[in-house]
Amino acid sequence: MMQDEAFEQIVSMFNWLVSWVAAGAMMFGGVVPYIPQYRDIRRTQNAEGFSTYVCLVLLVANILRILFRFGRYFETLLLWQSIIMIATMLAMLNLCTNVRVNAELNTKRRSFLASDIKDEEVRIPKRLFLDFDWKYFWSWSRFLDYVECVAAFTLTAAYVTYVLVDSAVFVETLGFLAVFSEAMLGTPQLYCNYQNKSTEGMSVKMVLMWTSGDTFKTGYFLLTQAPVQFWTCGMLQVLVDFSILFQVYYYRLYPKKPAPHAASHNACAKAL
Repeated sequence: MMQDEAFEQIVSMFNWLVSWVAAGAMMFGGVVPYIPQYRDIRRTQNAEGFSTYVCLVLLVANILRILFRFGRYFETLLLWQSIIMIATMLAMLNLCTNVRVNAELNTKRRSFLASDIKDEEVRIPKRLFLDFDWKYFWSWSRFLDYVECVAAFTLTAAYVTYVLVDSAVFVETLGFLAVFSEAMLGTPQLYCNYQNKSTEGMSVKMVLMWTSGDTFKTGYFLLTQAPVQFWTCGMLQVLVDFSILFQVYYYRLYPKKPAPHAASHNACAKAL
């Protein structure tokens, strides 16, 4: 009898441990893939291989997911996951913006190297969110402009949700848009790689972690009977991840031939 009780306690503790590990993986697992990419950008001071539109997709997806919770309850764990992901994407945008602006400034300094223009007089054109110039959308000169854009989107979406939260059609559509946006997370990077005909500058570790995390997340959605939008779009997300991994294999097998007289440019920014 005592052995049975001890065994039940062990099983109970094991289940408790597994649930906490799963909860931690769900909350922070989505952030982990961006750590190697963040470190690579910071070390090389080059953000050209990473598409900041990935950040845009994740910000939109997680803001919509938080608003979806007001119309249809889901686990608090997923709510915290969204909050942590939003903070992470803002940190990535801050780093990429600083690196890109510094790179533009250094390029302009080199172009004036033989001139009489003093170093402190070198300036780059300001591209601001409040200019509402679509040509420079999501390619602004300050991190503050990205914050302003995210805040404007959040307030607008929150107001629409407040007005239509009693509509079941709107709530279900909101939930679908949230998870579908996240499922499209890898498509900017996929297209960026296609335009570059290379995956150079992109962290393969990041994509491998995307794949493992998305696979785990989709399985979690299925086991916990999350809303159907969550697991169907999770499967789509895994498919996109494998497509990017195929690009890594393909472009290493058939590397891009460098153009002899082509000027260096950010193909990701031009593509999107």
